[in-house]
Amino acid sequence: MEIFIACFYFLSSFFQPKDYDLTIELKGLDSKKGNIRIALYREGDNFPSATKNFKNKVQEASSSEVVFKNLPANVYAFAVYHDENGNGILDKNMFGVPTEKYGFSNNARETFSAPSFKSASFEVNQDKKVKVTLK
Repeated sequence: MEIFIACFYFLSSFFQPKDYDLTIELKGLDSKKGNIRIALYREGDNFPSATKNFKNKVQEASSSEVVFKNLPANVYAFAVYHDENGNGILDKNMFGVPTEKYGFSNNARETFSAPSFKSASFEVNQDKKVKVTLK
């Protein structure tokens, strides 16, 4: 019986879901003032809504990398912006055009709207490092 239990625990360790780290390298930061605000989404999380995301982070703009640790394997997308004045919102001009730098995973961009989850999504099934340019 003890051998059976030991074999069960040994074999079950091979079938444990794995978690992965996602490192996002930020390009295009002109200033180290303020914060970087980034939200990570899964399909169905209402990308890129500010109110419904899977995980989010706020960190000082002095760092050009953001790391999400221990993510389950899945398909993700992210939206990021440089909150240079630290007011907690993506500032826009009177026409609704952002005045602070922002970006999306895969450097996805649309002319008059946010990109779709499909165009910004990528798979995490191992530790991964991606780059995004804020414009």
